Amino acid sequence: MEMATSPRTVEEIFKDYGARRAAVVRALTYDVDEFYGLCDPEKENLCLYGHPNESWEVTLPAEEVPPELPEPALGINFARDGMNRKDWLSLVAVHSDSWLLSVAFYFGARLNRNERKRLFSLINDLPTVFEVVTDRKPAKDKPSVDSGSKSRGSTKRSGDGIMKSNPKLADESFEEEDDEHSETLCGSCGGNYNADEFWIGCDICERWFHGKCVKITPAKAENIKQYKCPSCSLKRSRQ
Repeated sequence: MEMATSPRTVEEIFKDYGARRAAVVRALTYDVDEFYGLCDPEKENLCLYGHPNESWEVTLPAEEVPPELPEPALGINFARDGMNRKDWLSLVAVHSDSWLLSVAFYFGARLNRNERKRLFSLINDLPTVFEVVTDRKPAKDKPSVDSGSKSRGSTKRSGDGIMKSNPKLADESFEEEDDEHSETLCGSCGGNYNADEFWIGCDICERWFHGKCVKITPAKAENIKQYKCPSCSLKRSRQ
């Protein structure tokens, strides 16, 4: 279930952390209905696991004592029906953040002081699972339609409403634009804005996404008149 060889370097541990985090974020956002259904209060103590292959799993805790790795919060399913859904998801997110950190520093036990500091700095540059789930980042950090993103690989809207790829960048505006959107988060993976990557904005919820996270290329974006992210598309289909 876990990696055959434990990560040892700062980069390896951070990669493992990022994959597990992405899995947990997906469980609590895009796959939230499936996750909610699996956390049946009638079942035994359940845990939410994020795996290094970016998959998530709701299952019983490890049987061996002590476990191979630090364990996630036990019994997350018991409080499901006794709390407001958003509050319950927020609680699971907080416990998941604690678990992700514990796993990372379990792997980093042999790192020296500077390496541990660098590992935490890398982790701290990412929004927490709690921040992603509760949407704690202010909306003004998101690129707006009016501003028309000038960053390379991003998208902007033309007069006819079509998503346009804008790969070219005026050198004098790059730093200013990059700083302006530096805290914009991908609505899928929660990663920070990067001007070197292709982004696309949802016309419904106005969140922004890495093109690779929602499987949209610059070429596809050229032919989309109104883009709806996977979450908004799912909501519309249910209606």
